[in-house]
Amino acid sequence: MPLVYVALGANLAQPQQQLDSACRKLTALATDHQLRVSSYYRSTPMGEVPQPDYVNAVASFNTDLKPLALLEALQAIELQQGRTREVRWGPRTLDLDLLLYGDEIIDLPRLKVPHYGLKQRAFVLVPLAELSPRLQLPCGTLVSNLIDDTMRNALQRLPSS
Repeated sequence: MPLVYVALGANLAQPQQQLDSACRKLTALATDHQLRVSSYYRSTPMGEVPQPDYVNAVASFNTDLKPLALLEALQAIELQQGRTREVRWGPRTLDLDLLLYGDEIIDLPRLKVPHYGLKQRAFVLVPLAELSPRLQLPCGTLVSNLIDDTMRNALQRLPSS
């Protein structure tokens, strides 16, 4: 049963509550109903679409679900929470991205793991390193080696609720 890492992000309809709700639903996907979640961070949106700041986090858990079944479960949670896919990098009630699935490298039309943007995005790397400071990607790179001060300063850690 692989340890998986999932990025969470929201910037509509009470983003912190959206992440709280998603975490409760992710717990049901965990084989032992145990979920570890990073702190929540505020980040500025990517792209050119005007929109509110995001709230981001990373969760990790063990699962018996195969990669595509897990992807479908994540997309179902997004839909339950009102996610619509209208504009690339546009505002959303919830975004769940499968970052890592154990040590596997997955290259399917519907799923790329490790997630294609993982190595460049502060809002993924900083919470990922918080959860697992010594985490090594399947390519051998330590997550902590990808983070610099600019990335750390791009995020604001939110107080825990």
